Amino acid sequence: MEQWAGVVLAAGRGQRMVSRLPKPLHRVCGKELIRYPVELLQSLGLRRILIVVSPDNAAPIGNRLGDRLADSSIEYVIQPEAKGTGDAAARAVAALLEPGQSEPVENLILLGSDSPLIRAESAGQLAQQHSEQRNDLTILTADGLPAQDFGQVIRDERGQVVDLVEAADRDKNGGAFAPAEVNSGVYCFNLSWLAEALDRLRPGLNGEKYLTSLVASGAAQGRRIDARPSELSEEVFGVNDRVQQAQVETILRWQICERWLRAGVTIQDPASVFIDADVSIGQDTIIRPNTLLLGNTEIGEDGEIGPNSVIRDSRLGNGCRIIASMLEDATLEDGVEVGPFSHLRPGACLEKGVHLGNFVEVKESQLGVGTRAGHFSYLGDASIGANVNIGAGTITCNYDGRDKHRTAIGDDAFIGCDTMLVAPVTVGPEAATGAGAVVTKDLPQGLLAVGVPAKIRSRKPLTN
Repeated sequence: MEQWAGVVLAAGRGQRMVSRLPKPLHRVCGKELIRYPVELLQSLGLRRILIVVSPDNAAPIGNRLGDRLADSSIEYVIQPEAKGTGDAAARAVAALLEPGQSEPVENLILLGSDSPLIRAESAGQLAQQHSEQRNDLTILTADGLPAQDFGQVIRDERGQVVDLVEAADRDKNGGAFAPAEVNSGVYCFNLSWLAEALDRLRPGLNGEKYLTSLVASGAAQGRRIDARPSELSEEVFGVNDRVQQAQVETILRWQICERWLRAGVTIQDPASVFIDADVSIGQDTIIRPNTLLLGNTEIGEDGEIGPNSVIRDSRLGNGCRIIASMLEDATLEDGVEVGPFSHLRPGACLEKGVHLGNFVEVKESQLGVGTRAGHFSYLGDASIGANVNIGAGTITCNYDGRDKHRTAIGDDAFIGCDTMLVAPVTVGPEAATGAGAVVTKDLPQGLLAVGVPAKIRSRKPLTN
């Protein structure tokens, strides 16, 4: 799409959300509303994307997108006062027509910031039709929807688009609830014509200018105006309040589940499973009921997740099994088992074949290959080697009331039940602790610590 630009209108107040958070930053399926149109435009290959923001939400939106999108093509345009979509579009057009632009723009595609169901496929087809027909304005519409929440497309006896009537301007008793062709809020414009038309656009009684007014004025002038009905009418649903936010999220969650089902993932009960938009799942993984996969979680192949598990911003290798547990910003290599009722907090890193049983908490710790902690343990700020046995009731005492301290456990160590490891402390390879030991000093390789406080003894070989 050479000589195209994209514009996202995000300066609205969003008062119906009844929130201190700007509406474009409210989330649907774990992703801010503003990211949906921006990422859509990026997927179309547009070189310039302009986001029209207000003075109040410019910084929050810029900061949030800056944290998530490393793209220098995004530009921000300030709309100083809330004077309608026409005024907002005029601000973007002025930026595109500033002298000294390196690449000329012939057409632009404009979207709102509150319609996360719009598909890149629909937007791309709309742009193609606009270019092929050399239109001045092409609108994405949907057929057969009740028109009370949408602008209604009006066609003449020849089927030509001649007007677009806003919901607020219709008589509610005059067919507003009847099925109609409705406006999605996605437009393709010829930039030169749009600049001229916006310059002539007059404000309404409330002092605001509306883009929809360009349809009637353009048709009256004989300009080339057309509409393309969407193949999936529900994609035009937008978010004006929290009720609509929940409705849109329900639709999108099913679409996400359907996509993974068709990609070879088993989801036993899609109605009880929540999968965020940025999650990825490998083939032949099973997602059991009442499971939430959130944020930027990545799950490998042949896994079994759930039931009753919550996984956020975590990376899981192939063949992992997570039962009734919570993972936050954790990394698991292949073949790791967790649960039931365990909690992996940020910084937990479990290498290949680690087993955590019930009621084990891990924080800022690395567990080596094949290490096992079967029951009731807290492992915080620890570096634990390979093939270590962590007995039931083991605790790394990492906090002294002021500072955090680390515990190190070497390969093949044996930590007995109810051991307290008072950090900073190191347990050497092949060393062992007796049941109930309170280890306050480093334990050298191959030796045994027993008692309170623990005393070091030579270690006898373990026998079956």
